[in-house]
Amino acid sequence: MTDNGRQFFNSLMDRLCEKFKFKQYKSSIYNAAANGLAKAFNKTLCNLLKKVVSKLKRDWQEKISEASWAYHTTHRTPTRVTLYSLVYGVEAVLPLEREIPSLRMTVQERLTTKDNAKLQLQ
Repeated sequence: MTDNGRQFFNSLMDRLCEKFKFKQYKSSIYNAAANGLAKAFNKTLCNLLKKVVSKLKRDWQEKISEASWAYHTTHRTPTRVTLYSLVYGVEAVLPLEREIPSLRMTVQERLTTKDNAKLQLQ
């Protein structure tokens, strides 16, 4: 979501959105609440990117999916849930849980105790 800044209305931005499969939403010019939300999210995204990009800061485009995943799977204090769970109705399965089966994955995959023990030994 953008705040209708001129820097968002150009062919470069259109190509970026197309390349990274973003859908760009523009708030109305007089919608201060939406403009504030866009600025707050952009600030959060920039802070996340600062933590994962290299010192040269040239690989941010490669790390944006990691930052987005972290943002969407972090519990929010006001709602006590993740954004992911609000959208999909279930918590996200972390990649590590696919490698090392957890109790949650055992229940979700409907594995027997024997099958779960076998997977954990592997």
